[in-house]
Amino acid sequence: MKERLVVALDRSSRSDILSLAAAVRGVAGMLKIGLQAYVANGPSIVRALVERGDKVFLDLKFHDIPNTASHAVAEARSLGASIVNVHASGGAAMMRACRDAMPKGEGILLGVTVLTSLGDDDLAEVGFAHGSETSVLRLARLAQDAGLDGVVASPREIRAIREACGPEFVILTPGIRGAGDVAGDQKRTMSATEAVEAGASYVVVGRPITEAPDPRGAAVAVWDGRC
Repeated sequence: MKERLVVALDRSSRSDILSLAAAVRGVAGMLKIGLQAYVANGPSIVRALVERGDKVFLDLKFHDIPNTASHAVAEARSLGASIVNVHASGGAAMMRACRDAMPKGEGILLGVTVLTSLGDDDLAEVGFAHGSETSVLRLARLAQDAGLDGVVASPREIRAIREACGPEFVILTPGIRGAGDVAGDQKRTMSATEAVEAGASYVVVGRPITEAPDPRGAAVAVWDGRC
């Protein structure tokens, strides 16, 4: 489980990010730098973690015209990010261009399907004709056809994606919450152990670890099956 655990370092302070990274180093397989940390600190925070030997999932969810998105992916690759993601809803042409910018074997490129904060009512509100599982599967197949390594999806869709896209397809799942955790803005959740048993390649855990009094202990509890 340890290698599958990605800890989300959603902080603005560089010192807080580096301190949390140090706390979970060796008990997490990868660290996630998302929009908050990246906007506050810029590319240097990714370089700093990579230089310390950490694997980084750069979670910026690129979504633009193919030329712009592919150049952004190329820059992310140059920073040393191990995983980069783009919105699958950006379309096949955009995803193919991004794949060209990060060739297979030089980093994992994932397509974001449907955010874990969205329920079926939310999807209908923004114009999705079908519910979450149908929408996620459609986007997962599109990402696979475009040559991406896998997708980002909620744990609720893992089994369906695994069945549709096969055993080698990477499935990275946020929305991980244990029985005692506050769900926050996550709507389609599951515990880390349940997600891995369902077929997740990686699980992303943020606040249950980073807001714990002992982040390292909380990370160990996740991959030890106690959360």
